[in-house]
Amino acid sequence: MKLIILDRDGVINEDSDNYIKSVDEWQPVPGSIEAIANLSKAGFTIAVATNQSGLGRGYYSQQTLNDMHGKMLGLVEEQGGSIACIKFCPHTPVDNCDCRKPQPGLVRQIEKELDVSSAGAWFVGDSAKDIEVARSCDCLPVLVKSGKGMRTLSSGMGLNDVAIFDNLLAFSKSVIRD
Repeated sequence: MKLIILDRDGVINEDSDNYIKSVDEWQPVPGSIEAIANLSKAGFTIAVATNQSGLGRGYYSQQTLNDMHGKMLGLVEEQGGSIACIKFCPHTPVDNCDCRKPQPGLVRQIEKELDVSSAGAWFVGDSAKDIEVARSCDCLPVLVKSGKGMRTLSSGMGLNDVAIFDNLLAFSKSVIRD
């Protein structure tokens, strides 16, 4: 199984410092749905690992999150692709859980559900937390410049081992080509 793990906000959909709180606010990053569909059709198994502290903060309900994910899945399926699993952390930073990135809990949940090791899988994100969890789980870290990616690039964190792409579509084209 060729596994690719994707962060959600800023990678698949547009991000907001005020949180994505409704299905209407959930808008795909241009090219991201096509990218997921193309990766899926090329034989990759796609999983999503996303911090969703807006749940824990009471900004939206579990049903709203389900509806956002339903929209995402529907758009990918319309293009002939699929997402194998979505794992999310509903906790706030003060909860000290093991599933909030950069902790490895979401990746471990993906491994368990898909019965696969994440070692050597691509982990595509737009934040330092995504890079940190990728490294801690022996994934291949990828930073996209969409979402908070430009902020992450300018943060000064070491990115020598990180592949950097403009967005998920550019990453997908590179991976499929190779």
